[in-house]
Amino acid sequence: MPVRTVSLLSAASVLALSQPALGQDLSRPDEAELPATQATADPSPPAPDAAQEETISFNAGQLDYDSGADRVTATDEVYLAREGYRLRADSVSWDRKSGEIVADGNVAITSPAGDTAYGDRITLTDSLRDGMVENLLVVFEQGGRIAANSGQRFANGDMVFNRAAYTGCPVTDADGCPKQPSWQIKATRVRYDKAHDRLRYDGARVELFGLPLIPLPFLSNSIGNEGKSGLLVPSIGIDRVNGAELSVPYYFRLAPNRDATVTPYLYTNANPMLGVEYRALNALGAYRARGYVTYGQRIPLTGLTPSTQRDLRGYAEASGRFQIDPQWSVSASLRAASDRTFLRRYDISRDDRLRSTINVERVAASSYFSLAGWAVQTLRLGDSQGRQPIALPIVDYRKRLADPLLGGLIELQANSLSILRTDGQDTQRAFASAQWNLRRLTTMGQLVTITGLARGDVYHSDQNLLTPVIDYRGQPGWQTRGIATAALDVQWPFVGSLYGGVQRITPRVQIVATPPVRNIEIPNEDSRAFDLEDTNIFSLNRFPGYDRYEENARVTYGVEWAFDRPSLSINAMIAQSYRLDNSPVLFPDGTGLSDRFSDVVGRLRAAYGDKLRLTYRFRLDKDNLAVRRNEVDLTIGSRRTYATVGYLRLNRDISQFAEDLADREELRAGARVAFARYWSVFGSAIVDLTGPRDDPASLSDGYAPVRHRIGIAYEDDCVTFGLTWRRDYENIGDAQRGNSFLLRLAFRNLGV
Repeated sequence: MPVRTVSLLSAASVLALSQPALGQDLSRPDEAELPATQATADPSPPAPDAAQEETISFNAGQLDYDSGADRVTATDEVYLAREGYRLRADSVSWDRKSGEIVADGNVAITSPAGDTAYGDRITLTDSLRDGMVENLLVVFEQGGRIAANSGQRFANGDMVFNRAAYTGCPVTDADGCPKQPSWQIKATRVRYDKAHDRLRYDGARVELFGLPLIPLPFLSNSIGNEGKSGLLVPSIGIDRVNGAELSVPYYFRLAPNRDATVTPYLYTNANPMLGVEYRALNALGAYRARGYVTYGQRIPLTGLTPSTQRDLRGYAEASGRFQIDPQWSVSASLRAASDRTFLRRYDISRDDRLRSTINVERVAASSYFSLAGWAVQTLRLGDSQGRQPIALPIVDYRKRLADPLLGGLIELQANSLSILRTDGQDTQRAFASAQWNLRRLTTMGQLVTITGLARGDVYHSDQNLLTPVIDYRGQPGWQTRGIATAALDVQWPFVGSLYGGVQRITPRVQIVATPPVRNIEIPNEDSRAFDLEDTNIFSLNRFPGYDRYEENARVTYGVEWAFDRPSLSINAMIAQSYRLDNSPVLFPDGTGLSDRFSDVVGRLRAAYGDKLRLTYRFRLDKDNLAVRRNEVDLTIGSRRTYATVGYLRLNRDISQFAEDLADREELRAGARVAFARYWSVFGSAIVDLTGPRDDPASLSDGYAPVRHRIGIAYEDDCVTFGLTWRRDYENIGDAQRGNSFLLRLAFRNLGV
């Protein structure tokens, strides 16, 4: 018989059972909603009171009405729809006398959000809100699902599942064939709390790959699109100093834009520690704060025996950024530790300097303004905290203008800095500069850049004798200087085809002239860690920062070669400079710029798709081609299987300066190898290769491992776990050398 559309009294309540279930839509074409009309079947049920009528769309292959039993029965692919809710079943029967509505056979109820509940049979009482479900399956929106022998729905939307199992794993493979989920939770009874969108289990146990784990009698987890408060996955580890470790985070959902996580840490060889993290997002930006606190003994930096003194130890950090309007923003970060070894002992961070900053910025189309400040806490053995700088305020303003006379671009800059130390040299600096750049492309294809710069500086410093390196001190009191620079830069690119790609050869020549500059009289705060390399050889001033400025005239020349074709990119350059006069220079021997000819610097970058990344930088001694800088970073492989190597050696032989220009050699290596689809092994190591040839004061034999780690991991689409062994080789107070083990286990759609 033809498909009919009928109006049934309160029949839409059949769909109410779908409301608490969150899940995936059915894999079938959407049914077009038909207009609601009065059924024309004869005989037909008596028309209900219009005030009580609720209209739904109703599609079925056959519709029957038994006037004697007062029962309406729809069969043959029955579809009901109302206000976005849809019900599908093989048959739907409504007993008008008892008020019972029954949907039978392949029942599926879908909410407007696309959530679907499946069952063999759904029975509703005459309240049309309470009902029983047999062989129920609920598929949640985020992929989790729960199956039960039977279930019951209550008027408030809560549900109870009997002899149920929940999993967040797919139960079919890529070909649509059934598969065993990686993990599931089985329970004798599961309650769904609609008000809090939580599943609560009675008699629960977690099964991993079909093997039962420890019972969890009071387990619960949230469902829905928003996270809920609750326990997160615990972490288990073993450390030589702290012993066995267990951390159990608890997540607090304070508001849609605010949350907090409180984590107690329990140790067998140390007092407990508490960690707290708070995060928030508002209309202006986001911020977060994190802290740790414990109470106990510490080992002195130079000893191995714990002191008898007990006190609070901890660490705090906070950061945030706020966009006040399209131009103005405020950002800040704070980091502070109670002592120098707390972060290492509890494996929170390996940083040896903690920097706190604040910055107010205004960024416009042609101008920039910054008002900033920062402070440093040192965690290094032997460093004096009193000599660490506190920079406040730092003011920087820049403005770009078009040159109305000659063309080009003018950049104006004003900058000031105040550095204070509680037990060291204090320095204040201010300067103003104007730089003019004119770029032109000639008819022969050369790119010509003409630059002129003028700058005036004023400095004030005191307690200069407290700076141990003489060349960094400068003269106390007020000092002034003027700087003027002119430069001409010519690049001439040649482009052609090569091996199915495009190559570009670009010779480059630069001439820079700067009259003598007062440098020794000026304190050196930000130009200390100098190294000649490919990134600064063509700079107007090859010193970092502002406190030192390169003088005299020089010619810098080099060539860059680039090759590009699909999936392959290569870029290389080599350059050297020549000083046009023989006057003394500020650069010490070993920096590569102490003679008229500089050392030769170069760079090679290569990339092959996403399989290979190579960066190689070098500096060759101009006299004997000895390698003064040798730096390699190589990554090869795919996302799952790869190897990475990093190597750095600085062989500069600079003796009169401290750590800023000290020689060193280091090797970093790491690899991950995937096997058996979901498994992988991984490892990494850092080795200090610095020896007496690099540092005469070194007691190392040139091979000193810093730390390494080796592990095995499993990761599929719903579970991750791994075991890692790490060994540290350094003793720094109570951050002692030794082995540590970490076990990590995480379930998808389980926790909060």
